[in-house]
Amino acid sequence: MLYKLHFLQHIWRQIRRVAPLPYFSLLVWTLPLLLFTSGHNSLMAHDEALYASRARLMFDSGNWITPWQNAHHKTPGPYWIIASFYKLFGMSDTSARLPSMIASIFSLWLVYEIGKSMLGKKLAWLAAAILSVEFLWLQYSRLSTPDVPMVLLVLLAILSLIKTELHPKYRYFWSFIAGLSLGLGFLVRSFMIFLPIVALFPYLIWEHRRHRHLTNPILYLGFFVGLIPTCVWLWLSWQHYGNQSFEELLKFVVQLGSENNDKNDRLFYLWNLLLKAFPWAFLGLLGLFLTIRRPIYRYQLILVGFPLVLFCELSLFSTRLPHYSLCLYPFIALFASVGLNWLGSIYQAEIPPQLPLQKGKINILSLFAKKNLSRNLSYGFGGLGVLLVIASIGVFSWGGGDIRKYATIGLAMGLGWLILPVVWISRYRFGKKFLTARYWIAGWLIPCWLALAITGSIGLLSDYNPVLKTFLQQSAIAPILQSHPTYYVQIDQKTQVLFEFYLSIHAQEVGSISQIPPLSYAWIYTDQSPKLSRPHRIIGTVKEYELIQFLP
Repeated sequence: MLYKLHFLQHIWRQIRRVAPLPYFSLLVWTLPLLLFTSGHNSLMAHDEALYASRARLMFDSGNWITPWQNAHHKTPGPYWIIASFYKLFGMSDTSARLPSMIASIFSLWLVYEIGKSMLGKKLAWLAAAILSVEFLWLQYSRLSTPDVPMVLLVLLAILSLIKTELHPKYRYFWSFIAGLSLGLGFLVRSFMIFLPIVALFPYLIWEHRRHRHLTNPILYLGFFVGLIPTCVWLWLSWQHYGNQSFEELLKFVVQLGSENNDKNDRLFYLWNLLLKAFPWAFLGLLGLFLTIRRPIYRYQLILVGFPLVLFCELSLFSTRLPHYSLCLYPFIALFASVGLNWLGSIYQAEIPPQLPLQKGKINILSLFAKKNLSRNLSYGFGGLGVLLVIASIGVFSWGGGDIRKYATIGLAMGLGWLILPVVWISRYRFGKKFLTARYWIAGWLIPCWLALAITGSIGLLSDYNPVLKTFLQQSAIAPILQSHPTYYVQIDQKTQVLFEFYLSIHAQEVGSISQIPPLSYAWIYTDQSPKLSRPHRIIGTVKEYELIQFLP
């Protein structure tokens, strides 16, 4: 009995040790953001539905190598991952999104590990927490796209390179993992993986005399092992399509590098990052300045060199889209943690903090001006919070139903931003000294967390095409679509990819309406119905389309 008691006490001590671990606290912090929904899910067109529907084609056909009529222009990694989750959990939009959600959680843990090596545990946890509340990062963490899985592999490669230096005894193991991660990155994201690889060159080349990564054969071995699945797929694809398999891969990357369909200029990522990573991008700029002023020993070319080179690469690349910059968001979070920590020590009226492993003071402003900085930021964001609250109340009073959803988000964020001036006033006007910098820093995190949690809970991060999905699930519509093929002459591409995922029997394209057999069902534009000469009946209408049945 005594032995059992000691055993239970030992287990309890272990649980108490594990519970406060940063990994567990980060999981508790981010899971609600990933899981909160309105109870409904529907895919985003265009990219998300494309990946989900192509994975469904593999899943339905059982052909995971050559399910396409022609050679495909992307490596199959994302489709294999999503199709594997279809096998495990069934074919659904939730299953399609699980890989990105899981990759997002592991990415937070990797950011913590990378930050712990460079900045210390406190800033590492703060950086991971900040990353989880960056809007674009959270949005793509909930989409069935390969962007977040690729970032996970890049972060794993960076951490492995760091571990190689920290633990020479396990040098070959971590070198192999670094190369393997980058090799698998090609399977997941095709030639896009070479952008972060090139961004690592300053660290790999200029500090080669210290770490010797470039002369480590195990690094290259890991990379080539990571390329094996892609090479096998290319070989099998070549047997089916011939040289077209290689031509499509190369043609696609050349096309991306020479076209800019969205007409985004070279400053696109600058303003886009400031907007979609607000307010962390501004704090990140402060942290970048502080880090350049006092370099991080051994890791400056990773922490600063990597994101700056990658930013330049993305800006020079002709096709500029927001999600291409997702690999920068972990570094924005790391810089923001440095900047916010510096401001936090100003809040406590202390001498500005020294960066990890550095000595000396960062003399940028006078101490008086620094005290004013934390006060002014508190009042400034508090004022923004008041404006958001007033605007949200106005929308609730006079706005329509749809815009009220956004007013709920504004109200949550506005009330959250009031934490900053309340904490500052309580400490410096009412002498509540227990309100340390931790409370003030929490005042930055909580508003973003609340706003994003509510954004998810009302469906804005999960239910992108509710009208179409609800229509297809209607009791009068669903049995028809499950047992009869449908046809169309012309349909917009976004609706087409949604049909490819949600329709049990894929819609078939025909050259003209005359080719559609009698008693068959077809999708037509609503303005075409009065012009049809063939007798038909309208089954239902969704958006600008009608589902009709041609009569004999």
